[in-house]
Amino acid sequence: MPETPLIPAWPREDLLLANRTLSVRHAPGATPDLPRAVYVHGLGGSSLNWTDFMDDLSPHVDGWALDLGGFGYSPPPRDGDMTPAGHARSVADLIEHLGGEPVHLFGNSMGGAVVLQLAARRPDLVRTLTLISPALPSLTLTKGNAHLPVIAVPGVGERLVPKFLETDAETRVRGSIDITFADPSRVSAQRLEESAREVDEHGRLPYASDAFLSALRGLLRTYLDLGPRRPWKLAELITCPTLVVYGRKDPLVDSRSAHRVTKHFPNAHVVVLPDSGHVSQMEHPEFVAAAWERFCLD
Repeated sequence: MPETPLIPAWPREDLLLANRTLSVRHAPGATPDLPRAVYVHGLGGSSLNWTDFMDDLSPHVDGWALDLGGFGYSPPPRDGDMTPAGHARSVADLIEHLGGEPVHLFGNSMGGAVVLQLAARRPDLVRTLTLISPALPSLTLTKGNAHLPVIAVPGVGERLVPKFLETDAETRVRGSIDITFADPSRVSAQRLEESAREVDEHGRLPYASDAFLSALRGLLRTYLDLGPRRPWKLAELITCPTLVVYGRKDPLVDSRSAHRVTKHFPNAHVVVLPDSGHVSQMEHPEFVAAAWERFCLD
């Protein structure tokens, strides 16, 4: 039988802010005056990672997904700061551009590390926090992430990443899906085509390789941080309602990290989805939405 058409990707626009240019996608709320939600993707991802999940939450929120600087269609930040804290400033700029009211904030993978920084440093901008397979410091290497420290080595990444970007876009997208989904067959041809088109256009940009490497190195530096602003210490400052979702079949972020969440976040609920990988908001948007409605909906 032919595939049932899904909603198309949400319309994209470029916002020219004082300190940066951001590409965003807007999923209007089902009714006026709903609170806003902001969605932040992971390393190598984009605002497309939230399409179906934004639709599921549209009865409750007015949704905005951004491309972090250097990813998707957003150019690198003008200050060159590709660390999670640097990206958090771009999310703060977006929220302030939208009016400055606190938002329901969502982050997946590296995006989880980014929104944690924002929630700890700018609690006035965050209404609730949802982390999906967040890339937080762990001493555990998994079969899916063991190569990342190697790529981050100066000189090695500069050789490997440009070669990877020479691979055709559909092959790169399929490879990413194989890693991040528990069951890659759940990805529709429509979503594959949308992602491949964007990946092809992004890979042609002159800064694509440098942006990926800078963001990866900035993220891994947080894993080595022993100071008072290290990620797990920042988590202790976050008092807003927090939902943390893990996938039991995630090869990149070990779901056993869930035990640390309630030790560090003062107001957190943890959900582990048994048949999900690294991008639960894409693989099982309905389950993540149901968990959010239970624990975070006002």
